[in-house]
Amino acid sequence: MAARNHTRSRSREIGGEAPRAPRRYDVVAIGASAGGLSSIKELLKPLPEDFPAAMVIVQHLARQYKSHLTEVVSRVTALRVKDAEHDEVLLPGVVYMARPDEHLLVGPGKLQLAHTQLVHFLRPSIDLMFESVAGTYGSRSIAVVLSGTLHDGAKGLRTIKLAGGTTIAENPDQAEFKSMPQAAVDTGCVDLILPVGEIGVTLIQLCCGDVGD
Repeated sequence: MAARNHTRSRSREIGGEAPRAPRRYDVVAIGASAGGLSSIKELLKPLPEDFPAAMVIVQHLARQYKSHLTEVVSRVTALRVKDAEHDEVLLPGVVYMARPDEHLLVGPGKLQLAHTQLVHFLRPSIDLMFESVAGTYGSRSIAVVLSGTLHDGAKGLRTIKLAGGTTIAENPDQAEFKSMPQAAVDTGCVDLILPVGEIGVTLIQLCCGDVGD
């Protein structure tokens, strides 16, 4: 299915057809790599404190890097932002950041951290996170692929789409690093290709029921 580029239309189309009623979404899963921190901050800025879905984010970092992502991201959003904990209960309106060198997986109502093998030389893996979200939440999930190099996230995004979820990619031509969002688009499974400045507003419309302009 060809993606709709939202920059050419204001109809808020999902898979080519505007939804008649808002769908319930429980989880928004976001993957980013090089250049992704700026995209994450831009995406989160417009989201309200009472955003009704949980958000899980994998941002690739070097394994030896001491992460300050939670502190940095907290400054730009009304949502609570925290490092993910093993067996933590998943709550709406909370942003859970993957820890360096730990895979972040989403189970029924809980998070899991796993120090299992690298995937495409990466840990945490966006693909693994997306696949766990698809297996647990299916059509009640949204996948977002932001700026980054290589192709992590493309396979997992396709899994979420096949499970009935909604998929979004940052416009590759406007991303700081286009390889990762372009790989997602190339799967043919992206519903919306958006400038990063429009993704947050679109998530509000999808998750909060405001499907009008």
